[in-house]
Amino acid sequence: MADPSSYRPKPGQIPDSPGVYKFRDEHGRVIYVGKAKSLRQRLANYFQDLAGLHPRTRTMVTTAASVEWTVVSTEVEALQLEYSWIKEFDPRFNVKYRDDKSYPYLAVTLNEEFPRVQVMRGAKKKGVCYFGPYGHAWAIRETVDLMLRVFPVRTCSAGVFKRSAQIGRPCLLGYIGKCSAPCVGRISPEEHHELAEEFCDFMAGRTGAYIRRLERGMQEAAEEMEYERAARLRDDIGALKRAMEKSAVVLADATDADLIAVAEDELEAAVQIFHVRGGRVRGQRGWVTDKVEAVTTSGLVEHALQQLYGEERGDAVPKEVLVPALPEPVEPVAQWLSERRGSQVSLRIPQRGDKKDLMATVGRNAQQALGLHKTKRASDLTTRSRALEEIAGALGLDAVPLRIECFDISHLQGDDVVASMVVFEDGLARKSEYRRFQIKSFQGQDDVRSMHEVIGRRFKRYLQEKQKSGEWTEEPADDARVDDNGATAGTVTTSTDDLEPDPMAGRPTDEDGRPKRFAYPPQLVVVDGGAPQVAAARRALDELGIDDVAVCGLAKRLEEVWLPEEDDPVVLPRSSEGLYLLQRVRDEAHRFAIAYQRSKRTKRLKSSPLDAVAGLGDTRRQALLKHFGSLKKLRAATVDEICEVPGVGRKTAETVAAALAGAAPSAPAVNTATGEIIEDDGVPPAALSAERGQER
Repeated sequence: MADPSSYRPKPGQIPDSPGVYKFRDEHGRVIYVGKAKSLRQRLANYFQDLAGLHPRTRTMVTTAASVEWTVVSTEVEALQLEYSWIKEFDPRFNVKYRDDKSYPYLAVTLNEEFPRVQVMRGAKKKGVCYFGPYGHAWAIRETVDLMLRVFPVRTCSAGVFKRSAQIGRPCLLGYIGKCSAPCVGRISPEEHHELAEEFCDFMAGRTGAYIRRLERGMQEAAEEMEYERAARLRDDIGALKRAMEKSAVVLADATDADLIAVAEDELEAAVQIFHVRGGRVRGQRGWVTDKVEAVTTSGLVEHALQQLYGEERGDAVPKEVLVPALPEPVEPVAQWLSERRGSQVSLRIPQRGDKKDLMATVGRNAQQALGLHKTKRASDLTTRSRALEEIAGALGLDAVPLRIECFDISHLQGDDVVASMVVFEDGLARKSEYRRFQIKSFQGQDDVRSMHEVIGRRFKRYLQEKQKSGEWTEEPADDARVDDNGATAGTVTTSTDDLEPDPMAGRPTDEDGRPKRFAYPPQLVVVDGGAPQVAAARRALDELGIDDVAVCGLAKRLEEVWLPEEDDPVVLPRSSEGLYLLQRVRDEAHRFAIAYQRSKRTKRLKSSPLDAVAGLGDTRRQALLKHFGSLKKLRAATVDEICEVPGVGRKTAETVAAALAGAAPSAPAVNTATGEIIEDDGVPPAALSAERGQER
């Protein structure tokens, strides 16, 4: 590990002008490329105190052994040179998007004497007109099959074309009318080239004029009683319309635009791009990248723009590019795009209307792509094994932690404090063993004290199971069926996802064969938090005399792993599968805790004095509130007035009146976000949505 001060440039040596810089390692390999409006200011940020650097930046500067730079005239030149160097040197610490698949394009080889329509992948070639990319090659072939009826352009390979020319007979497509057969001279090279250009015009979105021309020809043929020609033109129009229907209209103003959305977490990011031409989605593609450098959403967008348009020219760069966040600064990037297109390019964030709605759709695709990528990564057995081994090595464990339990605390400004426990076995979630806790020992907001209580309660139950006779035995009947939340042992909290099969044979069970709720100990306890939460968890285990369970904490801000009684955190490598697994465990615990806290808060806010009235079900309770309009008016009603409600007898009316009279009305609640007074009979939806922004 190099000391950055050993290769730091001397003061005043770095110019205060735009440029591009390279960090090299001890072997001379370029490990990072960056650009700057001011090289002096940017490079000075890398040579400050290591403790103040982002962990990923700190790793890069300690891996590097030298830095060099190139001065350019403008920020646009810096952007171009940065892209060229990233492509040339492939630096390990730069964000590099990788396609989740090799996307196929529909290509027309206008650079040949007899242009050919075909499916192409890989790098684009000069003189070839491309459409797409498409998600699947079969989608291209279906479109081409419909189009060849109207535009019978050559689709055969060079070998087939040459063979047909030698024998003087076209291929099958020539006989069935889906090829104009230039190989045998049925059409001249000029006419065939014009036909290919018409095909390209139609695919580019200029469809209306051509269809209207065919419709006029059909009408003229019908008027001249050439019904066969009219029927053929009718079928051609139908084929073209079916081809157009394959790409639905999403923007009514025939916009040409690319929409870029980003979904990210602390470790990875997914980018999705929709290519809209003529108001229709003509192509879609996506990338996934590891966040090997400290990069914001704006930085991810800038890298995506470089990747997307670095090799493009002309109409391949659309008039409008819609993004979730603008690069900083935005002017050089917009100017760079305009230079590549040859005319003005609008780079902006959609604010309203159809474009904003379509951007939300692209964002959902990005989220799904990121989730699918993580699912594929987690399902690989070799990857999971390596992750567990890396965790064991980093934490100094004697064996890999086959069972990991993670705990998280959730509350809303100190109210409805709850905790979650999620379980991962062999690197996979066991949702049937997730547990939920209510904090009982105190009121208010204290995450450290809450963590101490939850860990203590979980392992007290473990000791109760273990201490019966020194072996796994049954619990007493009055205690075995109820957990810390008052839930029966037969009640487990799961999601709707499929549960993984149990990899642990022979674990202790109840009489009904269910696994006992807290009987099986973990090898590793993970808490969501830093040193204070880790110390609280370790203290709870020490108080119970448990010394064979390891404890660590994962701090979300910098993804640092904290160990008990350690002043400095463990920083796992960015490429570590162990860090990825710990993050997944922590995020799942956070999700489960938030869901429980929200459900408790919603139930509390919706509670009513009518809930305690014996014999009053949901139907009659709703009928009462509907009849009177609010709980306040119902409380002021007489018994006779209550009896007027259909289905409510006098005895029930007297019970309701007595219950409401005994329940003292509380002071009106106020939604602090809007100033709205919350009535007794319900909670405005705005109150719940405002509170969610403040929950933990």
